[in-house]
Amino acid sequence: MVDIRALIVDDEPLARRGIRQLLAPYPDIAVVGECRDGREAVRALATVKPDLVFLDVQMPGLDGMSVIRIHGAQRMPVTVFVTAHDEFAVRAFEAQALDYLVKPLSEARFRATIARVRERLQRSRPNSRIAVPTETGELLLDAGEIDWIGAEDYHAGIHAGRKHYRVRESLATLESRLDPARFVRVHRSAIVRVDGVRELQIGSSEREAVVVLRNGTELPVSRRRLAKVRRSLRFSRR
Repeated sequence: MVDIRALIVDDEPLARRGIRQLLAPYPDIAVVGECRDGREAVRALATVKPDLVFLDVQMPGLDGMSVIRIHGAQRMPVTVFVTAHDEFAVRAFEAQALDYLVKPLSEARFRATIARVRERLQRSRPNSRIAVPTETGELLLDAGEIDWIGAEDYHAGIHAGRKHYRVRESLATLESRLDPARFVRVHRSAIVRVDGVRELQIGSSEREAVVVLRNGTELPVSRRRLAKVRRSLRFSRR
C-alpha cells in the first residue's frame, strides 16, 4: 500500500530520473508528479498535495527557496533539498527542510533520508483508527470505514456503513485526530469523509447548502464552513 506521495522538482531530466530510480525499492512511496521548474512546482504543491517533495535548490526562474516562500513554509510537505552545491545547506535548514542531499546521490545516503522521512511522517500524521466501544469490548475502526460523524448530546455518533457507534468524545477532539485531507467539518454538529461525498448542493441562498453522501445521507453545510468544504471536495478528486 502506498503511504507516501512524492513530488520531484528538478530542471534536469537525468536528476529527476535518478531520484525515481532511487525511490523504486520503496513500495510505500509513489511519485505523483515531476516538475521542471519552480513555477510548475508551486502549481503542483497546491493541486497534487504531496506528502514529500524532493526540491532542487538552483533552477532557472523560481529557485527552490522561492518555491517555499510563495507556497508558504508552514504549508510545505516534508522537504528534502537536492543540489549539486553544498553551500546552500544552512539556508535549506533555515527553510525547515528535513534533509539536504548533494549530487551525485548515493544509495546509502538516500536510504538514511528515507528513514528520516518515514519517521517524520509517522509522528505528524493523525491517527488512522478510532477505538469504539462494542458489547464485547472495543473495536479499532479504520478511518476509511467512517462515512460521517455527528454530535449526539455528550457523545459523538460514528456512522460506518450500516453500523452506528457512540463514543464519549467531542467532535472537536475527533476532528483533531482525523486526517484533514480525508475529513472535513461541514457543520458544528457534523464531520464527513470527503471521498464519501457524492454531491454538494447549494440553494438560492448559501444558507441552504447540503452535502449528499454516497449512501444518500444529506447533511447541512454551515455558511462559514462552505468555502473550506468546497476546497476539501475539490482536493479529494485528485
